[in-house]
Amino acid sequence: MNKSFLMSTIIYLVYVFLRSKESLHMLQQNKYNRKKTYLKWLVKNLDKGFKNPSFIFLILIIFIFIKNKMIIVAIFGLIYIFLIMNLLNKQEQNKLPLKYTSRMKRLVFTNMLMHIIPILIMSLYVNDKTLVYYYLVLGLIAFLNSIYILLALLINTPVESLVGFYYKRKAVHKIRSMQNLKVIGITGSYGKTSSKNILNDILNIKYNSMPTPKNYNTPFGLMITINNFLDKFTDVFIAEMGACQEHDIEELCDLVHPKYGIITTIGVAHLATFGSRENIQKTKFELIENLPEDGIGVLNGDDEWQRSYKIKNKCQIKWIGIDSDDVDVKATDIKLTKDGTKFNIIFKGDKEKYPFETRLLGYANVYNILAAVALGREFGMTIDQLKAGVTKVKAVEHRLELKKKGDITFIDDAYNSNPVGAKMALDVLKMMPGKHIVVTPGMIELGNEEEQKNKEFGMQIAESADEVILVGKNKTKPIKEGLEEKKFDKNKIHIINDVLEAFDLVQKIKKGETYVLLENDLPDIFNEK
Repeated sequence: MNKSFLMSTIIYLVYVFLRSKESLHMLQQNKYNRKKTYLKWLVKNLDKGFKNPSFIFLILIIFIFIKNKMIIVAIFGLIYIFLIMNLLNKQEQNKLPLKYTSRMKRLVFTNMLMHIIPILIMSLYVNDKTLVYYYLVLGLIAFLNSIYILLALLINTPVESLVGFYYKRKAVHKIRSMQNLKVIGITGSYGKTSSKNILNDILNIKYNSMPTPKNYNTPFGLMITINNFLDKFTDVFIAEMGACQEHDIEELCDLVHPKYGIITTIGVAHLATFGSRENIQKTKFELIENLPEDGIGVLNGDDEWQRSYKIKNKCQIKWIGIDSDDVDVKATDIKLTKDGTKFNIIFKGDKEKYPFETRLLGYANVYNILAAVALGREFGMTIDQLKAGVTKVKAVEHRLELKKKGDITFIDDAYNSNPVGAKMALDVLKMMPGKHIVVTPGMIELGNEEEQKNKEFGMQIAESADEVILVGKNKTKPIKEGLEEKKFDKNKIHIINDVLEAFDLVQKIKKGETYVLLENDLPDIFNEK
């Protein structure tokens, strides 16, 4: 074994580790290449996937005919010292850092092993004649790092399948043993997390309720919640259910077997992976169609995609609404202010109007409260208990959340923006006093409707904002077109490529009492820096 060759590759391995962190970060944000999302990202972002000057290793070709081993080793080391310094100098602050989950740790181990093993094999056969060629092979592997980690992902697949099977079996056994547990599933294109948190706050007035934390809405997220958080004192389990393709909701229902279900809205989120809005509609209704016959589904009567669907289940359906009259729970006399929302609720068969009040903003939250109230009443909660619950509902992080900073109030609506929610957020901004600023990178995952929806968004912004900060020159072109179509002042449109720059810019353009709407915050994979 050639020890000098092994020693010379230490710097190379340091570089590979740092370079792999970037690739693994993008792989994680692309859901470990589920539905080939990571590969699609690479194709669209070749400059990012191969952005570091790893091609410098090709300089070694010049030295193929050089006989002096020490010169070749020295140049190899200098090249990778340069590459390491280049990486460290260009390290960016990520909005969502790489999370070293158990799965990621296994992937890091396999990835590094895949780099070390070739080096060990080469060290057995390397000599003065083959040295430069082996260095070239290592350089090529480093250059193709963004693709190379997919091999590590493939190697780990059987292990991940076994891990998944173990935790699923454990979760299924645990939830089946909790015979008195009420299980509620919540899905929809938008508003799942808000609906889940609102329902949890209201039910906790009477019950010990446990929701899936944060956006744990995948099979693994539900397994983690069941295995780690549910206990004998839990009365209600609220399972947020996400989907990006057909049968995703069905898979989650097979895991937790909900008796109750809420569909928030059916829109165009993840249209690129679903293929059509009809597929989205069908997938969301997998929740209702997997309820038992004595179960209860809560649906939005103002959503035409819910009204028009023919449900293949005999379970009880409770309809909620604001505009529709033929519903079981209806909100009327809605008054939106900068301090919250007041409205009355009418229950079908009851002529009484019950006044409710919440600190939450926007019509979207009224719908979420209606769904929670409808289910809470089915659980035997009194009107006074429901009122107390609605009053105590806390603002959901990054969803029309007000944050005061001196004379600037940020309306944080940064999570997972969509056409319906974005319009409602602009309505909230519009009713606020003072100067209005919108900061946005636009909306994503809307399939072939994305460009048109963002243009419409730009036209809506023109009606509500005094100044606009667009994050990402290329991504926000449709928004800019919408603004221009509405004759919005071009001098009031600011384009930047890093959302962190927006906060300095806001300080410069603010005037007196200022309200800033932060509409969406795209993952690092969409950065245009």
